[in-house]
Amino acid sequence: MKFVLCWHMHQPYYRDELQGVYHLPWVYLHAMKDYSDMAWHLEQHPGMRLVVNFAPVLLEQLLDYSTQLDAFLTSGKPLNDSLLNLLAGVTPIPQDVKARLEIIRHCQRCNGPTMIEPWPAFKALAEYPRRMLEPQQVHGTEPVALGYLNEQYFHDLLTWYHLAWLGYSYKQQTRVRALLDKRGGYTLADRLALLGIIRECISDIIPRYKRLAGRGQIELSMTPWGHPIVPLLNDFSNASCALPEAPRPTASAYPGGRSRSRWHMRQGIELFDRCFGRKPHGVWLSEGSISKDALELLDEFDMQWTASGENVWRNSARLSKLAEQDIASKRGLFQAYHASGGKCRIFFRDDGLSDLIGFEYRNWDAGDAVANFIMHLRNITKFLDAAADDCCISVILDGENAWEYYPDNGVHFIERLYRALIEEPGVETITFSQAATLPAVKLPSICPGSWVFGSFSTWIGDAEKNRAWDLLVEAKRDYDRFMDVTTLDEQQRTRITRQLAICEGSDWFWWFGDYNPSESVQDFDQLYRSQLRMLYQLMGMPAPPSLEIPISMGKAQTRGGSGTMRRN
Repeated sequence: MKFVLCWHMHQPYYRDELQGVYHLPWVYLHAMKDYSDMAWHLEQHPGMRLVVNFAPVLLEQLLDYSTQLDAFLTSGKPLNDSLLNLLAGVTPIPQDVKARLEIIRHCQRCNGPTMIEPWPAFKALAEYPRRMLEPQQVHGTEPVALGYLNEQYFHDLLTWYHLAWLGYSYKQQTRVRALLDKRGGYTLADRLALLGIIRECISDIIPRYKRLAGRGQIELSMTPWGHPIVPLLNDFSNASCALPEAPRPTASAYPGGRSRSRWHMRQGIELFDRCFGRKPHGVWLSEGSISKDALELLDEFDMQWTASGENVWRNSARLSKLAEQDIASKRGLFQAYHASGGKCRIFFRDDGLSDLIGFEYRNWDAGDAVANFIMHLRNITKFLDAAADDCCISVILDGENAWEYYPDNGVHFIERLYRALIEEPGVETITFSQAATLPAVKLPSICPGSWVFGSFSTWIGDAEKNRAWDLLVEAKRDYDRFMDVTTLDEQQRTRITRQLAICEGSDWFWWFGDYNPSESVQDFDQLYRSQLRMLYQLMGMPAPPSLEIPISMGKAQTRGGSGTMRRN
């Protein structure tokens, strides 16, 4: 049985393009913890074959962080990230109580049971201000007690937060162990040493994956540049097949959307080539979002393969009147497909297997979890019987956010999983480019959708998401008028168009709605409106007053980063 495992690596664009400042630190934190560990696992298991998908906006930010850290450590140039500047001593620990409270809150933005509690020194630092804050929280007064904490407390808290975010592989290094064993009293020299480790880690992410691809162990693929939902850029009516009754934005369509989709493809391929020295053969369209016009775009760029979710396959198979027994039993899920008249091969993820890794196995013993996963692969192979040789099981999921909830960043599970997949006699791990040579079944009709629920409900169809689209449509119309009548040099045009592309990203719409935690929703709401205002500023135009009004506040009070992942 052929088996493709695909890890999707993505973070949205957190940088203010005018000031260069990062509003959120998740790019460099996930680089330290997840992108480094995921490369290390592959280096430890050279017999493992899989696909790693990178969003170009993530690659750009990794390159920028590497440059920033190098400039700081060689010439003392301040960084464009507030948290790193605090760690580095560039920004002094504030005396303002509210600013101090913000540092304390931010240094606990991780999953406590796996990232704080295993480290007694970090746990003590995290718990200490809680006891100080409890009386103020009860009586609603200012947390004045925080003003009595000395600067060393904050230096230790910042150091431990970054140590906790280092991946398992880095924590095994002698120099990191020395910092962990010190427990507290971290000096400026200690913190600069930690920054040197962070610089090395981030600078080597792209070269490590390039080496893995160069020796044929992995296939690297991409999403379009700004991680947009291409079918919605192309045509809002693409949402109708899976969500026929859902409300739509006031605007009937996104102006010039297909041209914008081509822009994201061209820019993504150009950056991918610059980073990895090759062009991709496949594209995971942002969020596995496909439609007939999106597939035509991939053919236009000679892409060999793409992939989507199980519910998109189910909806499309029924629309195409494929055999109901093959749909009900999922037998047809494991075949390669192509759209009518299309060359690009389409694969569909097994939602159940993917979600086991993403959500369930974190609570299992690692050995039991892997045994369970292999049992599922064996059962599928047995069920397919003679057809198994021409079929492929696809497991596709986020390669970064799940591991925060596993002990030791998932090392015990991933190590056992890779070893089991390599040793399992009935399973051959391959890449999607290899799977694209399998016999393909024609899928006459495509019901557009994403891997999330088989629809676009995460990005369009309720009042808040639709309002976000209407703001973007208004900005695009203003952009079109401005570009048509204004004389600009190539650099100016490129900068303004790039800012529009940032605003077209999928992540803003992902967060709007009352099912996400308020803190995260408000972060992304403010950043989205800020990016739109920046577009107007670059065009020298006043931003509409509507951009001052929050789009969404969120309602869920869940903690620990929930909202970054979805399950079907």
